[in-house]
Parts: sequence; structure tokens; C-alpha cells
Amino acid sequence: MKILAVEFSSSQRGVAVVVDGHLRGAAMETATRQTRAFDLIARSLAEAGIEREQIDCLALGLGPGSYTGIRSALALAQGWQLALPVKLLGINSVECLAKEAQVKAWFGVVNLVVDAQRNELYVARCEINPDGCREIEPLKLAAPDEVRARASAGEIVAGPEADRWFAEGRVLFPGAAMLGKMATGRTDFTPGEKLEPIYLRATNFVKAPPPRILPAA
Repeated sequence: MKILAVEFSSSQRGVAVVVDGHLRGAAMETATRQTRAFDLIARSLAEAGIEREQIDCLALGLGPGSYTGIRSALALAQGWQLALPVKLLGINSVECLAKEAQVKAWFGVVNLVVDAQRNELYVARCEINPDGCREIEPLKLAAPDEVRARASAGEIVAGPEADRWFAEGRVLFPGAAMLGKMATGRTDFTPGEKLEPIYLRATNFVKAPPPRILPAA
């Protein structure tokens, strides 16, 4: 299967082409307001020697992380599916982080952290060893002090901005290449309109009252 993986959930935006589990092309840049998604895609496809029409599946990092980045990746994928018969697959970016930590041989209890704004963190606690990754505590919102206590107890803390929050933090980004490899062999595809970012806070909207119409003077 020819997979185009798009991982925009962190400040390190990346696109990769993975064919039958093997990386064939990749492009990456630090996120700015002018992040050029289609340029990253074009560079990855050119390196892989593959045309857009040959892509079978788009694998997307669903976060948590940069809401704007994830939304732009979803919009790109939804538009692609409208134009071409491509399958879509959403993957938790924290699961991708766990795989990246395993490749780096960061074994033991690892707290994978992502900035959730409002002085909170998204945290997933895993046990990582050469054979795999086991979830100890599922992804949740937590205060930095909770994670700091775990770091003081000797647990690893890693994530895109982990060093900003913790002196012991290890910087780790979810990569598009890893995302594409994780998507290989999976068949749990999702229609574009049903893909949603992973966002643990309830979304509350308050409808504005109708405008007041003042009587004519």
C-alpha cells in the first residue's frame, strides 16, 4: 500500500511517503504561519517517485497538539478524498510518540506530554520496552506538578516541548515517517467527514442573543 502520512500536531510539521512499510520520501519544516503543506507533499512525492493519483491511503496524526495544524491536515485529507478515491486513517499522535521513544530505546515508565494550554498538559503514561509499548494510564489532562512528581521519582518525561516544562524533559516529536509505518497493514479507515482531532476538553459554545432593535427616534 502506498501511504502518504501527514503529521502536523506539533511545531515540527512533516509529510512522508511509506510504501509497504518502507519509507520512500519525506519532508519536514518548523511550523510557521506560512507552513506550505502542499510543498511538503510535493517534495515527499518527488523523492518517492510517486504521483498523487497513486496514493492509496492518507494517514493523519489526530493529536492532541496544535489544533490549527491538525485541522489543516484534516481539511487537506477531506479535500483529497473528494477529488480522488483515497482511504483515510486517523492515528493518535501520542501513540506515535510512544513508538518514537521505543526506537530511541527510552525504556521504562515514560510520561508522554503535550502542551494543552491553560497551564495543563495532555499526558499518557506508558511502559516501553524492546518488545512494545503498554499503556499504564490513558491520555488525560493533568497539571504540570503531577508530571513533575513522576519525573522526580525517576520516570521519563518526553514530548514536543517537554524541556520547556521540566528540567529532565526529553524533546520528542511524532514523525510522519513513523506515522506511515504505523498505518501499514491497518484497515480501520474512516470517512473524511467523521475524522476529528483528539481534544479532551468539552467544547462549549454559547449562542449569542439576537441583536436588539431599537425603536426609531
